[in-house]
Amino acid sequence: MRRPGSASVPAILQALKEANPRPQVELDHADPYQLLVATILSAQCTDRRVNQVTPALFRRYPQPNDLAKAEIPELESMIRPTGFFKSKAKNLVACATALVQRFHGRVPSTMEELVALPGVGRKTANVILGHAYGQPAVVVDTHVKRVAQRLGLSKSADPDRIEQDLMKSIPRSQWTEGSQRLLLHGRYVCLARRPTCGACVLYDLCPWKGKSPQ
Repeated sequence: MRRPGSASVPAILQALKEANPRPQVELDHADPYQLLVATILSAQCTDRRVNQVTPALFRRYPQPNDLAKAEIPELESMIRPTGFFKSKAKNLVACATALVQRFHGRVPSTMEELVALPGVGRKTANVILGHAYGQPAVVVDTHVKRVAQRLGLSKSADPDRIEQDLMKSIPRSQWTEGSQRLLLHGRYVCLARRPTCGACVLYDLCPWKGKSPQ
């Protein structure tokens, strides 16, 4: 079977598009600030769990200046269900403080400025760029990493290298939606332990030796 390369990437993207025409980020949010907070909380946590926490969180801290003044014990209590709540609380307050002090309370819209914020790496920055500001951006999380490796789109285990590989193989105009489709495909179909290969629209394009027979 042919290993996916430049000739098969369009077929992969088209199959995923037909299966999911309008891929959306699954973190509930109303603006870039809310998406930033939710994405920071989503580290090592499901989007569903984050969505259970954020309504009360955003009522309590509706703007960055509110979050910047949060009492750490209260904030930890509110975000405890998302895990790693101590480090997340510290990062959220520090991030909000930076937004207030350096950006007048506005979430910046460049990679360089975003990754300079406490608790923000390239994945989180790309979520903001792609889904809050409509800029071409490739998000690489654990799901995208797994799917990209299984499809042969990247041989690397490093998220930054995988991002670069996908940026080279996916047309720039499809970076945001394409990577989001890969993410959702990994979340719901190409699972880590028991992928549902029988329901996979990419089965005939997939060179992964571990896939189960249809």
